[in-house]
Amino acid sequence: QTQLLGVLLAAASNFLISVSLNIQKCAHLRLARQAEQKPYCTSKLWWCGITLLGLGEVGNFTAYGFAPIALVAPLGCVSVIGSAFISVFFLKKTMRTADILGGALTITGIYLLVTFSPNVPRELTARQVQNYLVSWPFLIYSILEIIIFCILLYFYKRKAVKHIVVLLTMVALLASVTVIAVKAVSSMIALSVKGKMQLTYSVFYIMIVLMATSCAFQIKFLNQAVHLYEATAVVPINFVFFTTSAIISGVIFYREFQSAAFLSVFMFLFGCLLSFLGVIIIARNKKEEHLTIPFIDCGHIPGQKLTGKIQPDSHSSCYGTLNKEDDSVKSQS
Repeated sequence: QTQLLGVLLAAASNFLISVSLNIQKCAHLRLARQAEQKPYCTSKLWWCGITLLGLGEVGNFTAYGFAPIALVAPLGCVSVIGSAFISVFFLKKTMRTADILGGALTITGIYLLVTFSPNVPRELTARQVQNYLVSWPFLIYSILEIIIFCILLYFYKRKAVKHIVVLLTMVALLASVTVIAVKAVSSMIALSVKGKMQLTYSVFYIMIVLMATSCAFQIKFLNQAVHLYEATAVVPINFVFFTTSAIISGVIFYREFQSAAFLSVFMFLFGCLLSFLGVIIIARNKKEEHLTIPFIDCGHIPGQKLTGKIQPDSHSSCYGTLNKEDDSVKSQS
């Protein structure tokens, strides 16, 4: 029941995030169409979207305290398919065949993920987290992660290599640290609320520092990727990399598949594959929307009126020359 609560909480939170993103986009489009441009922070609709986004992230954080990382992380695909279908109603987009096919694959994948998810201990104490931190599998995994991250950071800083795979691999490596810390912090807070105080252990605050630091750098590299590449390329690749990294970190740090049968592991991975394919199909060939705003709108220049043609006739004799009005002004000056 506890794990089911975490699944429902994660799914609802990711759906809420997809709703919030579409509401924010709708607010930006409305403001862009207005004659008098106002900052987006003045829009009540935008603030509604931000509030829902905050609630969704809090729900996701709480879900890690009730369900394993290997189950919560792949459920991020709910926000992708939710955004695709909600945009049809909010932003009046047309439903594509790829959206239906991708949604069907993703929902099938979610069903397999939930059915064959690993069974983990319900309670995660501070002492258990301390033991996991000094275990040999995690120490080896951490050393490998640090080496790979440093190599990628060298190419990013020194060689100016900003390929999408390089950026999102660094995001995924940081995300593995983030989800480990988030689950530890969320679980210890949940136990403390139940009466088993865990907040007096130093490992709790170590995990908070790890969570905040890794999350900050993760956002930095993700924003860099979004700035350089189209969101239709960033979203599916980031989802695949993030989910894979989170599952590996959950397996190594929290030993989530330690006692699972081979068939359960195979079906779980097959569910992940279907979710990956669904997200990729939804995002594939999805065109970015650009607002059709004119370069110059003479009707909105203060104190100026539109009295003549903006572009003169190319067949007239005066094409390419100054107007008489401009000539007189020039001679007077």
